[in-house]
Amino acid sequence: MLDLLSGFVAELRAAGLPVSLTEHIDAGRAVHEIPLEDRSALKAALGATLVKSGAHWGAFETAFEIYFAPRRGAAVPGEDDAAANVPEGGAAAADVSGEGPARGRSGGGGNVLSAEELAAMVLRAVRTGDRAVAAVAARHAVERYAAMEPGRPVGGTYYLYRTLRHLDLDGLLHRLMEEERTASTLTALEERLLADEYRARIAALRKAVEAEIRRRLVADRGAGALARSVRRPLPEDVDVMHATGEELAALHRALRPLSRKLAVRLGRKRRHGRRGPLDFRATVRRSLSTGGVPVDPRFRHPKPAKPEIFVIADISGSVASFARFTLQLVYAISAQFSKVRSFVFVDAIDEVTAIFERADDPANAVRRVTTEADVVWMDGHSDYGHALEEFDRRWGGDVTSRATVLVLGDARNNYHASGAWVLEQLQHQARHLYWLNPEPRQYWGSGDSILDEYAVHCDAVVECRTLRQLEGFVAELA
Repeated sequence: MLDLLSGFVAELRAAGLPVSLTEHIDAGRAVHEIPLEDRSALKAALGATLVKSGAHWGAFETAFEIYFAPRRGAAVPGEDDAAANVPEGGAAAADVSGEGPARGRSGGGGNVLSAEELAAMVLRAVRTGDRAVAAVAARHAVERYAAMEPGRPVGGTYYLYRTLRHLDLDGLLHRLMEEERTASTLTALEERLLADEYRARIAALRKAVEAEIRRRLVADRGAGALARSVRRPLPEDVDVMHATGEELAALHRALRPLSRKLAVRLGRKRRHGRRGPLDFRATVRRSLSTGGVPVDPRFRHPKPAKPEIFVIADISGSVASFARFTLQLVYAISAQFSKVRSFVFVDAIDEVTAIFERADDPANAVRRVTTEADVVWMDGHSDYGHALEEFDRRWGGDVTSRATVLVLGDARNNYHASGAWVLEQLQHQARHLYWLNPEPRQYWGSGDSILDEYAVHCDAVVECRTLRQLEGFVAELA
């Protein structure tokens, strides 16, 4: 058990969860105190000791279902009784389905139900909500339809699709509802509640099929190999540029608590700033009480000023997702800065500060930016040179020595003039000039990227592809 737990903790760390040695020890002690056959208690105990963020729960569940998947013989209560009703070699299936005789056939290493018998068993599992029957039905469905081959490097999603396609669970829901309507007159509320109940039972059957596929894959490949093949990054580690729709939704959910945490951290950092230079006069006065010995030196405590932020963001198609999340995060913590002004561009540039100031939700403001900002000049392809020159002409005089300028983009300029002289001028005017690039570092300067021309005029060029990287940069910025 300890070896299994160590492998599980190693997988959590590989997935990005921060699990310390102390938490590993706590998990071992928790496991010692609970019955190991109770998977729900085991899952709760490990979750309580190893997971510190709700955003990490999905990764924890995936790893748990792999490393602690039910082994053969660890069936749910009542499964053996349900399995006893499975027809053997052509025996009647009436005990399973309750719908009259059906034919069975044997094969392989045990009984394999015919398509009619399996359909009847699935129908009974959903109609009655019997977990034991659902587990047996899932086992036979995977045996019959998944066509799993030992050693074949195919993901569980492929086998799941093959199995569910033959089971036709959507058609099953329609059939059950038609039966209920025929049997009795249902009100609209009763029909809705009944449909929700059947959907929940179908979802449970689907999970049983997933668990059976997972169990077989673990038995074939081992828990570690399977976990590596299905490992997914945490929301804060997802590459914003290549995120799927589901991952983007997770990023949106993670952004709000991240902004709150970051704002608190920045406020604390400002309150507890480093002490200032030695206050000689105060030190001498203090030393009079100790015979002139400066036992307690006094310092001038600095009064940290909130920086002004100018954000210049490329919102062309290639980097739009990155700019969207950066603008949301900066405005979500705008109270930590004395002034935040935002500008967006493609081949023309427009200020969108007012849109954010009038919006209650930064996410809604970003959606308005993409439709209301005047950012197209010629052909709608990125032209950093023209956009920077326009910024200098219209707003360059507003940048002062208190300002920090952030440029967001991949610097892919479609072979237009660079306008790098604008950045050189901004670097002299502003306190800091940073460039945040969502592309991997190895791609910088390749193709039509002219980042090398811009980098010499920046205090730093930062690879910023994930929320974790963005959080780290903003923490340093303030």
